[in-house]
Formats: sequence, structure tokens, C-alpha cells
Amino acid sequence: MPTAETAAETAVHPAPLKRDDIPGWFFSLDRAAFVHLLSAQSEAGLTGDILELGSYLGRSAVLLGDQLRPGERLTVCDLFDSDAGDADNAAEMAMSYRKTLTRSAFEANYLAFHGALPEIVQAPTSALADGRIPAGSCRFVHVDASHLYEHVAGDIAVARAALAGNGLVALDDYRSEHTPGVSAAVWEAVFTGGLRPVLLTPMKFYGTWGDAAAARAVLLERDWQAEGYTVDDDTIAGARVLRLNYQVKAPVQRSASRRLAMELLPPVATKATRRMLRTLRERRAVPPVPSA
Repeated sequence: MPTAETAAETAVHPAPLKRDDIPGWFFSLDRAAFVHLLSAQSEAGLTGDILELGSYLGRSAVLLGDQLRPGERLTVCDLFDSDAGDADNAAEMAMSYRKTLTRSAFEANYLAFHGALPEIVQAPTSALADGRIPAGSCRFVHVDASHLYEHVAGDIAVARAALAGNGLVALDDYRSEHTPGVSAAVWEAVFTGGLRPVLLTPMKFYGTWGDAAAARAVLLERDWQAEGYTVDDDTIAGARVLRLNYQVKAPVQRSASRRLAMELLPPVATKATRRMLRTLRERRAVPPVPSA
């Protein structure tokens, strides 16, 4: 039984933060894609800085920091707890994350995994249009800031100027129904701005203004299906693009008599029955303990 001494020690030394404990919307498929693409760049000898526009509480920034090589720099740009520069942006922040987003929380999360903070620009992402990010200095840019068309179009322009020839940009929320401004800015960049699609996931669009075929070839070096993902080859107006998604598990088939019994039981009995069946399955999955 824990003593008062051990309880006090736990309070002084809380359990270490896990990456999945950091709030955010950076899911396993995109984490795998980020690591694969960034690692492949390093293995190919491609060096350059990494830029993130919109960092929230650091879930993706921590991973980007993992991928830095000697001499490379990670820059993150976010308003954090500063006031937005315009009414529309302020309204979006108030609706989505104003109560939880602070710079101090981001810094604490990042420092839980890295010895030093990245370069932090606490300002609207439009501030980076002033050239403080040297042209062609980045190999990877992650855009996940405002969802308003004007802001996203500006962020894509910042990304294009910052990226080296075959650098990659990842654009979040390009297809969500509540972010039509992102969709408009992304596809405008594709059809009129020379952005070449490389990869589509449920949440992010990956592209380049360089050699898209080479980037796709790098992705196909990995056996994604063995890891539980689907891989599809598609075209957009004649341009090839890969699509990655999660494999959908087949629904559990139940006998007609069992389905009928479960439907006829009252809700309380149904829940109790399901708990009992789950317990029995778990017990069968545990091997017996050998006798001494």
C-alpha cells in the first residue's frame, strides 16, 4: 500500500509526460508520414531547416524537433495567447482554442522531450512574409494555422519562399467540411501556383514545388499495408498522387439468434451481458499460470 512518503514523492516527481498526452489533432498516420519523409530526406543528404506555421500545444513540433540534424533549426510561428490581428481570426480562435492555447504550455510540452526550445515567433504567420526565414532555407514546412482562405493563401506563399527546390509542404485540414477556406487555398496553389501533389491523408495534403515523382517513390519504399494502412494511386488532372488511409476492420458477425436476444433484452441487461462476455473473452486470452 502506498505510504504518505511515496505519495509525497509522486507529487514532487509526477509521471513523465507522454507524447500522446499533448493535446492536438496530429494523428498516427500523419506522424508516420512525417517521420518517413523527414528521415528519407536526411538519409539522402538533403539538409535544411524546418518551419511550422501554427503549433498549438506542441504535439507536432515535438516530432519535428526529433528530426533535426546538426546545424538545422526548427522555427515555429503561432499567436499562442496574443491577440489576433483581425476580427475574423479572433473569432476563429475564440471558437476553437483560445481558452487552452498559451505559449507557456507549448514550451513546457516541448521541453519535456527536448533540451532547448525551437525558434519561436509569437505573431500572426503573416509576419514571416517579411523575409526573416531565408529563401530556400527549409526542407519541410508544416502549415496548420488559420483556416481562413486569405491567411492560408498567405501561409502557402511563405512556405513556397522558404522551401528549397525539392522541399515538402504539409497542409492540414485541406478537406474538412468546416474549413472550406483551406480547401480553396490549397487547390488554387495546385492549379495556378505550381504546387504538385505528393500524398493525401484524411487530414493533410503533402506537396512540393519540386520533384513530386521522387517524393512519391520514397513513400512507396515502405510497406504501409503491413502496418495497417491502405495505399491507393490516384490522379488529379493528370498528376499522380498517393492516398494513405487507415484500414477498416470488418464488422464482427453475430448469429441471427444472438442478435435477436441482444435486441430483446432491456438496456441494463444488455450492458451486463456485454460486460460478462468481454470478461470471458479476456480470461480466455490470458494463458494459465504454470504450477510450481
